[in-house]
Amino acid sequence: MRNSLKQTEDPFTKLNKPFQESIKRIVDIIGSTIALIIFSPIFVVIALLIICEDGRPVFFKQKRSGLYDNAFSMYKFRSMRVRSTPRSKDKSSSSKYNWTTGVPDNFVFKTASEANPNITKMGHFIRKYSLDELPQFINVLKGEMSLIGPRPEIIEITRCYSTEQKMRLTVKPGITGWAQTNGRSNMNHGEKIRCDLYYVNNFNLWLDLKVILKTAVQVVAGKGSV
Repeated sequence: MRNSLKQTEDPFTKLNKPFQESIKRIVDIIGSTIALIIFSPIFVVIALLIICEDGRPVFFKQKRSGLYDNAFSMYKFRSMRVRSTPRSKDKSSSSKYNWTTGVPDNFVFKTASEANPNITKMGHFIRKYSLDELPQFINVLKGEMSLIGPRPEIIEITRCYSTEQKMRLTVKPGITGWAQTNGRSNMNHGEKIRCDLYYVNNFNLWLDLKVILKTAVQVVAGKGSV
């Protein structure tokens, strides 16, 4: 069984900002609650459109690495077909991600132009405008995520992290973050890590506010996908 970093090693310098972290959690609770109420009509519409196009389920759950590499189930609106068409170039996660000295800087998990025949018409739309991410406000309310922070990475990738790369796991993953407002899906892993570590090292509530404002502009513009 895979042990969490919190149990096995602690190579990190804690934020040591208890007041700001407490305020951040309060903001997360209030913000996610308000968001879930405001977006509830959109939840219903998206759910109905997903069901009409490709049936159930409405939500997609995937294990991601959270604070201190503790796994949690991240929620999204389903954007892929239930019965997916096999893709000849697909490989198992174990053969894809087997780096032993850290994830290479030039690695790119996906690109904005990547074509996937299994994405539904509704899926293309909700991905373009990041609407598939809305259910993650549930993760925020539960305390598994924050409104702002590094995007939660898949476990197969974080298990290959170097000690430096693991430092991005010292804060809760977020719905959006500094990396997403400075390149989003168009940046490689090295650039993403540098942005995430900048956030970890410079965390404050004003930086969170700046990320929120920049995210709002990008979502309205439909720029890339988080």
